[in-house]
Amino acid sequence: MFTDDQIRALMGADVRDSTGSKIGTIGQVWADTAGQPSWVSVNTGRSDDTESLMPLLGASFAARALRTPYAKALVLDAPHVDINSEQPLGSAGLQDLYAHYALTLDESAAGGSADDAMTRSEERLTVRTQQQPTAKVRLRKHVVTEYVTTTVPVRREELRLEHVPIDEAGTGQADAEAQDAEVGESEHEMILYAERPVVTTETVPVERVRLGKRTVTEEQTVGGEVRKEQIELDLPDDPHRAAD
Repeated sequence: MFTDDQIRALMGADVRDSTGSKIGTIGQVWADTAGQPSWVSVNTGRSDDTESLMPLLGASFAARALRTPYAKALVLDAPHVDINSEQPLGSAGLQDLYAHYALTLDESAAGGSADDAMTRSEERLTVRTQQQPTAKVRLRKHVVTEYVTTTVPVRREELRLEHVPIDEAGTGQADAEAQDAEVGESEHEMILYAERPVVTTETVPVERVRLGKRTVTEEQTVGGEVRKEQIELDLPDDPHRAAD
C-alpha cells in the first residue's frame, strides 16, 4: 500500500516496465470505491488528450520512478481516459480495463452494491508442449566379408582297362589288331580330364531400405507449485485472535 507522501510524489513520476524501459509519466491517481489508490493514468505521448490506465497492483515506487510488472506494450494498448474529464469509468469501461490486465473485477469495483464478500483466487497449473530435437538418424552402409560354402557337382575322367577277347574265327577289329601284333614292348598315352570349380562373385540387389518415422504418444506426469488464497474469519472478540 502506498503512503500519502508516495501518492503525492507519484504525480509526474516516470513509469517503467519490468525491464526498465520508460512507458511514460503519471498524470493522475485513481482510487477505488473504498478510497484506496488503485489506478494511475499514464501519459504515453498520445496525440489526443487521453492517458492509458494502469493498475498499481504489484508496482513499486523508488527514485521518482514507478516500476510496474506489466509490459510496456500492454500499458500502451490499455483503455484510456480523457484528461479533461473528471468522470470515472463506467461499469463497462471497468470491465474492459480489468479484462485487459487479466484482473478479477468484484462488484464494488464495477460500481455495484457493496456487500460483505471477498473474492478468493488461486493459481491453476497450465501445461503446454514444445518440440525439440532428440536424435539425428542417418542411413549408412558398409561392407562385411563372410565365408560362404556351397556344393557343386564336378566330373572327372578315370582310366578303365577293357579286355576284349579275340575269337577263333578272327573276325572284327580285334582280329585285325591280333594279326598286326608282335611280341615286344610298346606304350600308348591317353589324356584324362577333370572339372574343377572356378569361384567368382557378382553384385546383385537384394533389398531396399529406407528411413521412416512415426509419432507415438505417451503419458508423462508433470507437476508444479501453485498458490491459492484462503479466507479466514477474524472476529474482534475472538480470544485466539492475534494481536495487531
